[in-house]
Amino acid sequence: MAVFEVAVTHKLREALSVSRVSRALDRIEVTFDDPNLVANAGLVLVATLADRLDLEALVNATVRMAGRVGGALPGRKVLTLMHAIVAGASHIDHADVLRAGNTAGVLGHRVMAPSTLGTFLRSFTFGHVRQLEAVIGETLTRAWRLGAGPGARRLVIDIDSTICQVAGKLKDGAAFGYTKVLGYHPILATRADTGEVLHARMRKGSANTARGTKRFVEELIARVRRAGAAGEIVIRFDSGYWSNDTIGVLGRLNVRYTMAVRTNNKGPAKAIAAIDEDAWQPIDYTPDGEAQVAETTYKGRRLIVRRTRLTDARQAKLWPDWRHFAFLTDLDGDATDIDAFHRQHAVVELAIRDLKEGAGLEHIPSGHFFANGAWLCCAVLAHNLTRWTVTVGQPGPVDQLTVARTVRTRLIAIPGRLVNHAGKPTLRGPLNWPWRHWFEKRLDALRMLEPLTG
Repeated sequence: MAVFEVAVTHKLREALSVSRVSRALDRIEVTFDDPNLVANAGLVLVATLADRLDLEALVNATVRMAGRVGGALPGRKVLTLMHAIVAGASHIDHADVLRAGNTAGVLGHRVMAPSTLGTFLRSFTFGHVRQLEAVIGETLTRAWRLGAGPGARRLVIDIDSTICQVAGKLKDGAAFGYTKVLGYHPILATRADTGEVLHARMRKGSANTARGTKRFVEELIARVRRAGAAGEIVIRFDSGYWSNDTIGVLGRLNVRYTMAVRTNNKGPAKAIAAIDEDAWQPIDYTPDGEAQVAETTYKGRRLIVRRTRLTDARQAKLWPDWRHFAFLTDLDGDATDIDAFHRQHAVVELAIRDLKEGAGLEHIPSGHFFANGAWLCCAVLAHNLTRWTVTVGQPGPVDQLTVARTVRTRLIAIPGRLVNHAGKPTLRGPLNWPWRHWFEKRLDALRMLEPLTG
């Protein structure tokens, strides 16, 4: 009986404790009536950089949509979409967060309604999308002039594509591709050391991986050269882009490359089989596997081959044979070093992740193909300005591959209040914000930049 009473008393105390907490939470009155609150106060960082790059005027001068419904003053509309994506928007109606409280007060431009933005995106044609791509190129030039560029250093670029899945069948251009997933298949070029997107183009979901690669590469190299890349350029490709025509374009443009090949093709398979067993050099690999590297030639080009197999006793019985991975290259140096360099092509997936994870390419919003092409351009602008916000004007070394979600959490998604303090606009953030000093240093660095125009 005594044990039963103790148990009942313990349960009663737990219930009373929960009740006290619930009553305390239930007493909180919730209202949405403060006109001075800022939903994402850290947008002032990105807006300051956009102002230094003169981005709104650049869009107005470049994207010429006069006479089209929704096409007037495209600059403020592109900036609205860009800032919304920086804050984590994946749908057009998420732009409404910029109209909450006094959020617009830290942006420096008029914030447009989602309905207006939808009309604006649907007014895009192929030519207008290309004009918005030109804005990305000029923005790249201006940011690199502010110190973000590689200068005379080697520029390593990774080209890859991704699948942007959609659910509805009324999306213009969405189709099933080689992955058997309904969606779009954009191609991207990213800068290896910073994660910047240097060039991007929306493609239909059924597009072959290599579709349009030659033209894409030509535009990409012209863009980065205009932007100020004066040193050696190296592009890394996976096997989906393997093409003699593309290699010819790279040679004409004086661009070095590493390009994976499909080892199940007869020609490469024969070249690999002819490699002498003594030519294989061991390299570091996973604890339950081993890997070796050797090189040969294929059609007069240098072919570097890596072979791997499992060493775990149980797995090795199931897969005892070597698996081969090969790539063509015109780079000089030791084969094992170049193999390690080529494997770093995987960093392109980090940029693709940042474009998708809680950002613009997590969802493709429109039923119009060219509207989605324009949305991709806005996502690229948002991605790059997020990167540059933490790198441009940086006085010392910086982890340039900081995850965009980390930047959004620490620097962008800060609650604030924009007030007039002794005649001066003051943005007041929460006391003891853990990354306050990082925020203040970045804002000071961005404000010291000289404004740029064409």
